[in-house]
Amino acid sequence: MKKILGILGLLIFICVMTALMSDRFLTEFNVENLIRRTALFGIISIGAAFVIITSGIDLSIGSVVCLIGCLLPWMLAEKKLGVPLSLLIVASTSLLIGLSHGLLITKMKLQPFVVTLCGLLLYRGITRGVVQDQTQGFKSGFTTLRELSQGQMPLPGTDFGIPNPCLILLGVAVLAIVFLNFTIYGRYMLALGRNEEATRYSGINTDRMIILAYVICGLLSGLGGMLFVLDVGSAQPVDFGSFYELYAIAAAVLGGCSLRGGEGTIIGVMIGAAVMQVLKNSITLIDWIPTNIEYAVIGAVILGGVVVDELVKRYAARRRALAQANQ
Repeated sequence: MKKILGILGLLIFICVMTALMSDRFLTEFNVENLIRRTALFGIISIGAAFVIITSGIDLSIGSVVCLIGCLLPWMLAEKKLGVPLSLLIVASTSLLIGLSHGLLITKMKLQPFVVTLCGLLLYRGITRGVVQDQTQGFKSGFTTLRELSQGQMPLPGTDFGIPNPCLILLGVAVLAIVFLNFTIYGRYMLALGRNEEATRYSGINTDRMIILAYVICGLLSGLGGMLFVLDVGSAQPVDFGSFYELYAIAAAVLGGCSLRGGEGTIIGVMIGAAVMQVLKNSITLIDWIPTNIEYAVIGAVILGGVVVDELVKRYAARRRALAQANQ
């Protein structure tokens, strides 16, 4: 709870300072766009959080976003496969990607960093080969499908509307919270992140939990890729989804997920995603901040999160040691 309050305070501080420095921050258009982008990145950040909780890492999230984001309009507009079949294919592809990551890590005993780094290169390369490096778009039609990302739920008595991706994020978050905190499998996953060997000796199938975490991450990355392309309307395989894994990992770390595993809250992850998007929005709106330092900010945020996590761990360990010595 302290971590959640801390990151919430940081979010409020950034919002207040940006509003004071730019009169464009609180405009209706900017707020709606900021909520939409936060929701889109929040979805893939929750997927990253599940993997980090098991003390793993997934560097392929951005490439999965690219693969799904390019394949969907390619199948709909170019191959005329129809909406149900195209959605089934992209969902199955996302699931298989997560499953393959989990199996390689658990059965082949490969390092998550290596497996997902190879995935980062592999999926983008496959995408560029399939679509021949051509930009993919919906051209005309598919208005109903695109409402999933572009639509909004109007608030009565106002001109403001809640973007549909925000509603999808809330649904995903509720399911994730229930799974992680109120099911035995969620407790297994948290225990696995804290101490995999002890969890295995307790009779828990740790391999199954790791595979499940990567499957969840793959599915949410695919969902994110679909919503991203439905939002912008087109995808260029060279750079679509580039560095999105950094946003997802940064949001998870800021939200309280320890890179050591075993810790994390879904609410914290969503607030972390909001912090990342507000920071990005602030860099764009505040004139005296150069826009080309965006990735420097992301790197600093990730590093800061890791450093703070390490300092908190050491402080807690010293407190426990002192308490035991005084007994």
